[in-house]
Amino acid sequence: MRKIGLVCALVVGMIACTERNTPVDSGGSNTGSSDTTVINDTAEVEVSTDTANIVTIVYSGSSATITVPSHLLAYVAAEQSGAHVTIVQSNTEAVNGSEITYQLSGSSSNGSLTLGGSYKCTVSLAGLTLTNPSGAAINITNSKRIEFSVKQGTVNTLTDGAGGEQKACVYSKGQLQLKGNGTLNVAGKTKHGIKSASYISVKNLTLNITSAVSDGINCEEYMEITSGTISISSVGDDGIQCDLGGTASTGITTNHEDEDTGNIYISGGTINVAVTAAATKGIKAAGDMYVSGGTVTATTSGGGAWDSDNSKTKSCAGLSADGNMVISGGTLTLTSTGAGGKGISGDGTLTVSDAADITISTSGQAVVASSSGSLSTVSNSNSLDRYSTNYKSSPKGIKIDGVINITGGKIAVTTTGAGGEGIESKSTMEISGGKVVVNSSDDAINAASHLTISGGYVYARATNNDGIDANGNCYIKGGLVYAVSASSPEVGIDANTEGGYKLYVQGGMIVSIGGLESGASLSQSCYSTSSWSKNTWYALTVGNDTFAFKTPSSGGSTLVVSGASTPTLKSGVTPSGTAIFEGVGYYPASASGGSSVSLSSYSGGGGGPGGGPGGGPGGRW
Repeated sequence: MRKIGLVCALVVGMIACTERNTPVDSGGSNTGSSDTTVINDTAEVEVSTDTANIVTIVYSGSSATITVPSHLLAYVAAEQSGAHVTIVQSNTEAVNGSEITYQLSGSSSNGSLTLGGSYKCTVSLAGLTLTNPSGAAINITNSKRIEFSVKQGTVNTLTDGAGGEQKACVYSKGQLQLKGNGTLNVAGKTKHGIKSASYISVKNLTLNITSAVSDGINCEEYMEITSGTISISSVGDDGIQCDLGGTASTGITTNHEDEDTGNIYISGGTINVAVTAAATKGIKAAGDMYVSGGTVTATTSGGGAWDSDNSKTKSCAGLSADGNMVISGGTLTLTSTGAGGKGISGDGTLTVSDAADITISTSGQAVVASSSGSLSTVSNSNSLDRYSTNYKSSPKGIKIDGVINITGGKIAVTTTGAGGEGIESKSTMEISGGKVVVNSSDDAINAASHLTISGGYVYARATNNDGIDANGNCYIKGGLVYAVSASSPEVGIDANTEGGYKLYVQGGMIVSIGGLESGASLSQSCYSTSSWSKNTWYALTVGNDTFAFKTPSSGGSTLVVSGASTPTLKSGVTPSGTAIFEGVGYYPASASGGSSVSLSSYSGGGGGPGGGPGGGPGGRW
């Protein structure tokens, strides 16, 4: 037996060969082995008789070994300079019914893969440590769909070079499907960690973006995360960003076929994102954002910034969308510690429903700008009055420019700092279900227009303003509502009477510390007492329903209660039952002990003005 060496000139779709005889030991089988070598001016390729559609590239220091099965030679052209490998696939995306896979393994501190062509294929990482000091570690110029698979049980680390011109450590011109059951670590030293000029999907793998000068993950058209674990830290801009690929959205398409929306879809997996730069976003969609499952933890610690293009301040947010946001499931934990930071920020509408579980904490102060755009922080809410809207940004748990509609799920918001509001809509807001708990310094729940509560459990406490505030009409039609305001002139539940609007109490079980807005329309009878005690458990019983609640350490002087029938109130009780409102309430509840509280019929308001026309949300803006 002898080994045949072939000296070949590789061109796309054709290999011209001459034989070179090389003696080898006889005996044994050549099946599956590398028994020939293809050589051109820039590459030495081992040729195997494997029948699988797998091209292997094994990196070793300053070199790489490329092995191509003989039946794929007509479709794969290779060039090589040290450990820098270029592959061009031509003529087909499927051989014998399946596409070609390029499997990478080994290690090099000065190597890369550039993959070209115009056909679908798979890139498989099978234990690869690869650094390219002068460019992208993996640069896929093929504009077709690429399956990027991380082999189970392997750890793979990719790093690009600083100061290059590459768009990312891992770049794909086409669609990038990240998958597999292994681990991929990525460090982007020039721009993004991972970038696709089309969509990105993530399934199963463990993906760690350990650093990036710009975004951790950046894509266009849309992004879909169904499973796996994604961790992103030490990035200079957003954790995950999806942009619109073209100039106009296609709208959502069936199975996302040819979709270009800028949307982000999260239905599963675990996502941990921490961003530190000014005005950056944990997860940012140029279109809509849909969260139906998974666990998302986003932490922002950067301060505000001046947007010179739009002449306004901007700030960080855990989740941000230029379009609408729909959160129907998943567990979201969003934390912002920087000036003006938000948990959720959106330019469109927000819908929260079903199994959504959202916890938000913001603790930064407000950020303000001078006429020249220089920034400073403000720790006193009253100091914000002299700044116009574009020149200030306050910390908020949820800030939405459009309609907010809460039909289910759980929302818990804690916001401190000057002007810190809990949940704010620049339009209308309706709460018809779910469990909402808000603790804030400024308005706990605020709508720039009408606000309606018709169901659900709602706790809204503000230490420096109104508990619930509408700059249009405020309707309380149902549900369990516990509102707490600061002392007069703030009220527990407010409407914009100065603008000709009213508070309408039409149903529900209500406790309001701080009273109700003056001139309220009370089609359901309300009762009050001014002798409530701080940090005391009370029990409100309406018919057969009992709500036990603990009073705060401060609040307005008047306590107002309401229900479908004449209520009774007891103080100093020992409550039990189902805990709600993060431990300050029980419902349904039982209460033992305590003493009866004398209630007076309530017909007037207990506070001064709320937000007037032109004043904006909260009565201070």
